[in-house]
Amino acid sequence: MATIVKPDKSIDPDDDQDQDRDDDRESRDERRSSTSGGSGYPPGGAAAIAPSDAGFFHIYKKGQGYWTRMGTAGAAALLIAGVSFFLYENLRVWSPYLATHRGALIAILVGIAAAAALLVFWLMNKPSNADFLIATDSEMKKVNWTSRQELIGSTKIVILFVVTIALFLFVVDVIFGYLFYWFRVLETPPF
Repeated sequence: MATIVKPDKSIDPDDDQDQDRDDDRESRDERRSSTSGGSGYPPGGAAAIAPSDAGFFHIYKKGQGYWTRMGTAGAAALLIAGVSFFLYENLRVWSPYLATHRGALIAILVGIAAAAALLVFWLMNKPSNADFLIATDSEMKKVNWTSRQELIGSTKIVILFVVTIALFLFVVDVIFGYLFYWFRVLETPPF
């Protein structure tokens, strides 16, 4: 318990109780601001909605991890399009009814694609998956990308190395081809 000493060196017990209340209030405010980002309200403001109460079409941590989310959505769209094309080509063969009723086939494919898109949306906004995508995006921003000049130089070296190895393997293949021809393992020479 703290006591307040007035300039005239006298101690007032009423001031001591006021000081204790002020200290308690300050410590509560400090705890609240340290756990909620300084606003005194839950993270996200007073109107923050828990992810379970937000509804299906709520985007978890909107605005964070934009490029990794878009890349994931693009890859999922390509995968869904590929599966849809595969099913379009093969369902006509597997089902005689769908071979003659194109409208029913398209309706089935649209339904499957819509269900897959909703599944992808749900998976991408699941808190653990969204946090992973956000962390991936922040790590990609830390990457030290090579300059254009370094990239061109490295590409030239790789192409030169690939051509050199290809020529070496071609020469070795031709030599073994003629050796096998001379030992009568092959009936015709390589050239």
